[in-house]
Amino acid sequence: MSVAVTGGIGAGKSTVAQLLGESGFTVVDSDRLAREVVEPGTDGLRAVVDTFGPELLRDDGSLDRAALAATVFGPGGDERRRQLEHIIHPLVRAGYDAVVRDSAPESVVVNDIPLVRELRVAAGFHLVVGVGVADDTTRLARLVQRGMAESDARARIDAQLGDEARRRLCDVWLDNGGDQAALADAVSGLAQRLRGFAGNRAAERAAPYPSVPRLLAPDPRWADLGALLAARVTAATGRPCAHIGSTSVPGLVAEPTIDLQLAVGSMADADALNVALAGAGFPSQPGEWRDQHLRLDLSPDRLSVAEQSDDGDKRLHGNADPGQTVNLHLRVRNSQGWYWNLLFPAWLRADAAARDEYASLKCRLVEQHRSTAEYSVGKDPWMRAAAARAQRWADETGWVP
Repeated sequence: MSVAVTGGIGAGKSTVAQLLGESGFTVVDSDRLAREVVEPGTDGLRAVVDTFGPELLRDDGSLDRAALAATVFGPGGDERRRQLEHIIHPLVRAGYDAVVRDSAPESVVVNDIPLVRELRVAAGFHLVVGVGVADDTTRLARLVQRGMAESDARARIDAQLGDEARRRLCDVWLDNGGDQAALADAVSGLAQRLRGFAGNRAAERAAPYPSVPRLLAPDPRWADLGALLAARVTAATGRPCAHIGSTSVPGLVAEPTIDLQLAVGSMADADALNVALAGAGFPSQPGEWRDQHLRLDLSPDRLSVAEQSDDGDKRLHGNADPGQTVNLHLRVRNSQGWYWNLLFPAWLRADAAARDEYASLKCRLVEQHRSTAEYSVGKDPWMRAAAARAQRWADETGWVP
């Protein structure tokens, strides 16, 4: 299982990686790999010299790292830095992937990696852990204490992704602005989560789903987590995946479960994705699954509601990660269930009154029912009436999936 530990320079990502190593996980240092891939005689060094010139070589044929740093972190270095990353990053990732391939299925391989700046990169790991501090002053002081000139330290910090943007690409965020004992406690809890995740993934088993409903206040992080988890599904299957359900509606109270929807051509098509999804950490949930409560006529001027849809079959996958509940629904494209589960959150995002009405219903039901199943069924009468309203909104606005 692959885990990234990322953070800006001076944030303490290497400290977290070291603590995870002490917990028994394999740690691969991307900075070390980055040095190895440009050693004398490597393709990486040849590419650097071809791009930036032979003046970056020392007399002994090795790379002058100080000269390279001045080139890519100095004034106007943004484009040169991108060129360097284009050379180095694929080589470093190949080295990390080789370690993962040689590891046992139930093992955890941690990548101490400074640069996770894009969603597609984050989606290439089963879990991304971000490490940050509240302000850059702490990072600057740490770098100066290491012997780096203050001007160089500022240039490195300014050249990197900010914590706000970095946090959006992480499943877990650790604050390293306090004492080391607090950080060690947080990493200990993370290690326990990773062991559970790795064991569940190796066994192709989803983490348990909560049996008692629990509503949380709206959390802006849900949108980021939904995008990250959906990107992992897309990376595993090559198909677009949508974040649906209550956590996809800003301002709506919700159970802390991320619902995702993957469109397929048939249930046989869905079953063919089992291996890829299990490898990505989304094992199939055993049993037969159907969308029970609604039948929508896709004609723009008509809506019908019935007890059960003719095409209500679906496949349901969970999340092997015990730290985040996920319902991944595989539904046939253009089926009633597929359509409704895109329409409903789109309508709630557009209609604040409907969103608040639904929130009130959820709050009442969570007080009345002590099981998740009863809570879900209790929403059906309201859903039946809401379906017509949602379809009218779609007709009036021209909304299409």
